[in-house]
Amino acid sequence: MDGLIIGLDLCDSYTRICCHDREKSWSVPTVVCRKKEEADSWYVGEEAYAYTLAGEGIIVDKLLKLTAKEGTATLGGTKYEALELLKIFLKKILEIPKKEYFREDVRQLVITLQKMDAKLLDGLMYCADYLNIPRDRVHIVSHTESFVYYVLNQKKEIWNNQVAAFDLSEDGLFYHELKVQRGLKKMTVIAEEEALEESFNLDVLDNASGMKLADKIMCSCGERLLDRKLFSTIFLTGKGFERQDWAGNFMKLICPRRKVFVEQELFARGAAFRGGDLLQERSASSFVCICSGRLHSTISMKVLYKERESQLVVAAAGDSWYESKSTVDLILDGQDYVEFIVTPMDPKQRKVVRIPLEGFPDRPDRTTRVGLNVGFLDEKTMAVVLRDKGFGELFPSSGTVVRREVRI
Repeated sequence: MDGLIIGLDLCDSYTRICCHDREKSWSVPTVVCRKKEEADSWYVGEEAYAYTLAGEGIIVDKLLKLTAKEGTATLGGTKYEALELLKIFLKKILEIPKKEYFREDVRQLVITLQKMDAKLLDGLMYCADYLNIPRDRVHIVSHTESFVYYVLNQKKEIWNNQVAAFDLSEDGLFYHELKVQRGLKKMTVIAEEEALEESFNLDVLDNASGMKLADKIMCSCGERLLDRKLFSTIFLTGKGFERQDWAGNFMKLICPRRKVFVEQELFARGAAFRGGDLLQERSASSFVCICSGRLHSTISMKVLYKERESQLVVAAAGDSWYESKSTVDLILDGQDYVEFIVTPMDPKQRKVVRIPLEGFPDRPDRTTRVGLNVGFLDEKTMAVVLRDKGFGELFPSSGTVVRREVRI
């Protein structure tokens, strides 16, 4: 297989890199440094720290937060946009697997994030342009989705029952949980995540009293989250679980009657599995994934096609909200509105959303063509644009446009 399939776990504290079907992985602190006297000399990770400690460089961290808020940083008297610094960082870290495997071409790049922020996602796509990677080869998924792909690519006994993951890092304490629902046509995987309020600074693990407190906190979380549920497997990931000597009671709590694994590259490897899956003509995984970063409902419309009523699916449950976009032309027949049917996994909660065509001219039936564009601002917000396209020379377009944001 030509070209690299790269999974990138991109966090504010660290970035982990894995390649599909390759054992080696890398962990790089998410920092970028410019040498004080050399405007074109850039370093990342441990090198960046080394030059900064030696007094030769100026460092910038928290690149994701800075990019999401469209911030800037001043280095050596020069102001840099956060996005520019993120581009430099990504270019430098992608050189690592390219040099290791003597490959320049990136066949798939799957970036996994803890939080799917729209501005950050847009910024990462601009980074892809800068890196000369076509946008159709770049996909951005949540940590939870990466967790799903990692688990579903393991042996079946790993996910026979529910599966959980505790992620403890400098960025916080997060819990992920998935369960598999086997249907007649396609398997459905439902996964949820929770940022735990009980999070603690990893510095407490440097002394005995702090370790005892951290163990107590983790036990409290484990008792609450795992109670009365049947788990096949629990995964531990993040810097906090690089060693487990501080978590004796927590380990005793989670180990009985289930498998427990420590997997530091869990999200990066899950992203790489997703990249490999994307290259299959028919998805090898063959399941619907409902999780953070994916739509939880199917959006459809009742339409007449060849004089027969049918359902037009605008977006399906399990689609990536960021990548899901639809464009269609409709012809009005006796109505001055457009109606969407929102069907979640529980069909009893189905609802109808009606958008009035305010400002559209009053014309005879079937003489108004409406251009419909649908996209998503996040997994729960649909953005709809409706344009009056008129109907040929007899009824020219009025130029009327209706824009709505709809909670789904």
